[in-house]
Amino acid sequence: MKINSLAIPLPIQNIDTDQIIPAKFLKQVDKLGYGKNLFYNWRFNKDGTPKENFELNKLHRKGAQILVAGNNFGCGSSREHAAWAVAGFGIRAVISSQFADIFKGNAYNNGILPIEVSPEILEEIMSVISKNPETEIAIDLAEQEVSVSALNLKAHFDISPFKKECLLHGVDETQYLINLRNEIESYEKKVA
Repeated sequence: MKINSLAIPLPIQNIDTDQIIPAKFLKQVDKLGYGKNLFYNWRFNKDGTPKENFELNKLHRKGAQILVAGNNFGCGSSREHAAWAVAGFGIRAVISSQFADIFKGNAYNNGILPIEVSPEILEEIMSVISKNPETEIAIDLAEQEVSVSALNLKAHFDISPFKKECLLHGVDETQYLINLRNEIESYEKKVA
């Protein structure tokens, strides 16, 4: 999994899941359609018109696949809908200095790569993409590296080997186990 993309800066700390996807949108039972309501209360006025100054609404941010957010992203409730909204908007990776554990797990299970970097590196990345929207970020999951050529920065990030394997093969935990069905059946026959 490699991502080369522009990024969206969201320098707000403690972004909770109710801001990511407000509760009034949790009526659906499938993942489809949540992306259009990502950060709804921040992105739209009361009459439903977009707020032009919100980063996700700016034309030069359109199509960006990387979100760079403040510390403690995804805190609050355990709603998986937050990850559905992020993925549905087209975000493939979120960079922060810390993630709430439940959101982080939900992100992995929905094909989103949560990357934790030091607060200092986060500040550098946030600063350069805020000042220069044309700055691209490169992410290489196999090498566990995020790089920003404009900063001459390469930073290693940690990820569990299992989550890495799932993301590299585009599967969630359940599909991973289903893919091992023949091996599991073979093992069961040996021990039976």
